[in-house]
Amino acid sequence: MSEHVEGSVSFEVSDFVATVTLNRPTKLNAMTPMMAAQVVEYMKRCNEDDAIRAVVLTGAGPKSFCAGSDIGTLDDYTTPWNFRNRPDYCDAVRGLLKPSIAAINGYAFGGGLETSLSCDIRIASANAQFAAPEIKLGWIGGGGMAAFLVNSIGASNAALMLMTGDPIDAERALQWGLISEVVESAEQVLPRAQDVARTIAQRAPIAAETAKSNLHAAFNMPLENAIQYERDLQTICFATDDAREGRAAFKEKRQPVFSRK
Repeated sequence: MSEHVEGSVSFEVSDFVATVTLNRPTKLNAMTPMMAAQVVEYMKRCNEDDAIRAVVLTGAGPKSFCAGSDIGTLDDYTTPWNFRNRPDYCDAVRGLLKPSIAAINGYAFGGGLETSLSCDIRIASANAQFAAPEIKLGWIGGGGMAAFLVNSIGASNAALMLMTGDPIDAERALQWGLISEVVESAEQVLPRAQDVARTIAQRAPIAAETAKSNLHAAFNMPLENAIQYERDLQTICFATDDAREGRAAFKEKRQPVFSRK
């Protein structure tokens, strides 16, 4: 467990769920290089720890999930090439093997939007807003913004967000399919996301991780290849101890106890 210190990232594990919190509420949880490095390290830890079966990412305070990278630190990179090769927190989140949920408690702007899009499931509070505002400052997103938006909300809606940089609210984000669910307040979004994460953590862990791999394949493969890949993944899961436990529990009319084997 790590402490909730302003300007850092905290990490807690309970009931097989890791909760990663960006703790910079006075700056709308804007990401500094130090915080980005912490996110990268925590994502690695989540992948390596079998006691973690699902991951929740959120921001501290009631106003913001993450306002993206701290603009004030960007000139600290000595060359554009160094900026290009910086440790990327969105890449780290996207590299998670475990199912991930973004608990969006306010602004998800720029890299914050990319971070949420890098998660498998997005749950937002009613006050949440979403934007790709980089164009207002002279550049574009670099953490998968366009690809994720097109896959989530379609080309026209993605173009509207990318080319204007203007925010959309939680209601529109839900209508467009950018998020899965809206809760009433920022205080409710983390508990709701953790409830969903605990539900996922009760499922067979290998199957949950395989389902995530299967979803990624569905976006990147032609249809027939994706179906064949899914069938292969199903066969791998079917051969696990957890699958045998699931079948036995069904026959014996009891809850299965999964061991990630």
